[in-house]
Amino acid sequence: MEEFAKPTNFIEDIIDADLKSGKHTFIATRFPPEPNGYLHIGHAKAVCINFGIKEKYHGTCNLRFDDTNPSKEDVEYVNSIQEDIKWLGFQWNKVLYASSYFDFIYECAVKLIKMGKAYVDDLSADEIREYRGTLTEPGKDSPYKNRSIEENLDLFQRMTDGEFPDGAKVLRAKIDMASPNMNMRDPVIYRIAHVSHHQTGDKWCVYPMYDFAHPLSDTREGVTHSLCSLEFENHRPLYDWFLRELELEHPSRQIEFARLNLNYCLTSKRKCLQLVNEGIVDGWNDPRMVTISGMRRRGYPAAAIRDFCDRIGVSKAYSVVDFGLLEACVRDDLNINAARAMAVLRPLKVVIDNYPDGVTEDIEVEINPNKPELGTRTVKFSKELFVEQEDFMIEPVKKYFRLFPGNEVRLKSAYFVKCVGYETDGDGNVTVVHCTYDPLSKGGDSPDGRKVKGTLHWVSAADSVKCEVRLYDRLFNVENPSDESKGSFKDNLNPDSLVVLSDCLVEGSLKDAKPGDVFQFMRQGYFCVDTSSSDDKLVFNRTVALNSSFQAKK
Repeated sequence: MEEFAKPTNFIEDIIDADLKSGKHTFIATRFPPEPNGYLHIGHAKAVCINFGIKEKYHGTCNLRFDDTNPSKEDVEYVNSIQEDIKWLGFQWNKVLYASSYFDFIYECAVKLIKMGKAYVDDLSADEIREYRGTLTEPGKDSPYKNRSIEENLDLFQRMTDGEFPDGAKVLRAKIDMASPNMNMRDPVIYRIAHVSHHQTGDKWCVYPMYDFAHPLSDTREGVTHSLCSLEFENHRPLYDWFLRELELEHPSRQIEFARLNLNYCLTSKRKCLQLVNEGIVDGWNDPRMVTISGMRRRGYPAAAIRDFCDRIGVSKAYSVVDFGLLEACVRDDLNINAARAMAVLRPLKVVIDNYPDGVTEDIEVEINPNKPELGTRTVKFSKELFVEQEDFMIEPVKKYFRLFPGNEVRLKSAYFVKCVGYETDGDGNVTVVHCTYDPLSKGGDSPDGRKVKGTLHWVSAADSVKCEVRLYDRLFNVENPSDESKGSFKDNLNPDSLVVLSDCLVEGSLKDAKPGDVFQFMRQGYFCVDTSSSDDKLVFNRTVALNSSFQAKK
């Protein structure tokens, strides 16, 4: 793989300055996903940034689950997130939960009430939204804003004791309803939710909002640099306000970077969940999904994803990255590392008329031309073979160098063969191609020095394994499937994102291939054994074609 120079990283520049000034002597980061879905390619960038900082500065990076909304969270997601991070090649220092800090966060809320900086509000969610104002108009104070400290403490305690139903009351920070930053207009910091929590059970019926829990969790945890995507930039004044008003020691610093926007992809958890629930895709790990588990199932190497994240770099500028770059990183990695194999996806029978009946011979083929140290593998050659249907034409088009009547080609690592005839069925479809072979051309060269322009891959009828091959392509056929100005995102699904071929053949050496094994099928692309594969049914997923052939919708 071509060496790639990492672009400069403004986050590392900030950290370097903090270390030089003595502000910090040790660097601590965290990756804080909410366990309400599976990680996707955008999260992979955040994972690489946070854990990359840990590795570069010999610091720490904790995995902290932002589990402040139990109604949408599940242990399934907790487990999948841990699996994905490990697979990407990173290891956290500690597994933590925001819920572990609930007592501390609650104490901070009470402290704000006692300081006159928070109040219990009876307005409904819709009323709060109405009172908040607009980007051009200031908001107005809630009629409950001037409750006494004593009343607020009493009401908050009664909220905690479960006296009120969901939505009846909230706790809001008392800041400024005229602030030009909408996030500073008395944000809600606690709400009532009578729902069991996957970590704390039924201990709580009030839960902190993300904007309140996040800075407190960061600081309590000792995080020096809280790295998040650019969408939280406008939340930073609120982040800093909480830490300043509560006078917490060693407050964390929030730094934002541009999120990863990949064309032809959908990362919205809500929409991805809709795809899953409606059976449009085969679960969160469908190989067409850009979830990390989906990319793993498709055969994307973890190293290729890390390489991709390095190549796009870290910046504050909004941009959309071409999906083709991710595919190029995958090809670069697999070209170096994937074993080669021969597979015929749409088989056409070839009979070598002058080859002895009932005889097979061993043909040595390199495992990977980029790694000669791996040696060779043995495939069987016999009188009856299979090639691709597209490798034969009765009447060839211009510059067609494969099999046609009278033409000679090379069978990969085997012999020269010459087409001498063919058979058809009642509909005129070619069913068998007849050839003769040159016994002196074993290995793929002729002693008389004659040249052939076509080299075909093949499998022997005597030593092949039937399998299913799933040809995956991009799930959407428009660059921005999230843009629903012209209809639902489902209207932009690529009808050719999955083509299933059921009568494919692979060389016999692949009969024991295991889920996750990746191969380059010669002239076809890179393929991975699917997780659904079994001894009775071998299933391959196309990871990526040898070259991009995707055609966007006009």
